[in-house]
Amino acid sequence: MNPSGTEAVRRALLNAYAAAVSAVEGERVVADWLGAHPPGRQTAVIALGKAAGAMALGAQRALGGHLGPGLVVTKSGHADADLIDGGRFLVCEGAHPIPDESSLAAGQALLKFIETLPAAMPVLVLISGGASALVEVLRPGVDLEALARVNGWLLANGRSIDEINAVRRRLSLLKGGGLAGLLAPRPVTGLLISDVEGDQPAVIGSGPLNPPAEPGLPPGLPEWMVAMLPAEAPAAAGPAVAEVVVAATLDDALRAAEASLVAAGLAVHRYDQHLLGDIDQAVQRVTGALGAGPQQVHLWGGEVTLMLPPAPGRGGRNQQLALRLAVAIDGPAQAAALCAGTDGTDGPTEDAGGLVDNLTLARGRAADLSAADHLQRADAGALREATGGLISTGPTGTNVTDSVMAWRA
Repeated sequence: MNPSGTEAVRRALLNAYAAAVSAVEGERVVADWLGAHPPGRQTAVIALGKAAGAMALGAQRALGGHLGPGLVVTKSGHADADLIDGGRFLVCEGAHPIPDESSLAAGQALLKFIETLPAAMPVLVLISGGASALVEVLRPGVDLEALARVNGWLLANGRSIDEINAVRRRLSLLKGGGLAGLLAPRPVTGLLISDVEGDQPAVIGSGPLNPPAEPGLPPGLPEWMVAMLPAEAPAAAGPAVAEVVVAATLDDALRAAEASLVAAGLAVHRYDQHLLGDIDQAVQRVTGALGAGPQQVHLWGGEVTLMLPPAPGRGGRNQQLALRLAVAIDGPAQAAALCAGTDGTDGPTEDAGGLVDNLTLARGRAADLSAADHLQRADAGALREATGGLISTGPTGTNVTDSVMAWRA
């Protein structure tokens, strides 16, 4: 097959995104790993993060009669109905991306759950992105108002996930190896789905099983934040975790997307370096690639950052990036771009991202919509809904950050 024309490429990009998500879906990943590494005895399960529900189902399927007590903490709407109806797990929902009372309640549920576990029972801890906000136990002297203020500032000011986690660890009794200390002396295995560059266990979900390699704070924090942070992050107690395995990564997803695009007859350039940092730089990188080489799909993964206005509209970083790329490819030359989160959500929205082409802005102009106005107000999702191209999947059962694909004839 040799697809020609924007519409055929749009379909190929959507199929590639679906293939990427499927390759790292939490239930499959966990069941496959446990099938190859059966514990052989009753094992408790703690699942934390956006993919916690799917990962717990994988554990339930693979462990069978060896499944012990289970706890799931995930985002609202992200726990599979089978998990809840089966009654095998206590399911808690926390807030994301900014923690609230439900995140603290989930933290207390986690502490109580740990107290009930026999001291010799093995524990399988399943961690995916989002765990940092969804479940929290605060250090003494830190309250929810302070926690929300810190997280809000970090997110609104375009800080990287490494910088955000470095601050979060100072406020928490779970992060930076804290959960491992709470579980001691039980034998613990961690199975992780990575949403961070480098796939370091100490960074994924703010490292509840692993102390950070670099415990320092990032530069440029406001004085009020520095004043409320302790001089040092709390040290993790207890023995080292027996085993921590990163079972699915962004690179796994991108390889599946590439294979799907190649099967559709498209040439592909998959970039090893993740698309990270300021959205302006990301747009320059994508448009530079489109103008520099032969006709092919350029494929990245990563997570861009952007500064938000005081009252942002509908959308997230992927919808904003997609609309920025629509501006860049606007015109008669055939082109298309897809920007979507593998978790099925984009920022605070229920959409995964956006699919645009060289006629997206023309459709917007026909509806009296200004791309510049929607970008300035961080309201890209509203324009995308009016012109078509919103990607809405619902929770996908995974989270390996975002995929970006761009093509020009």
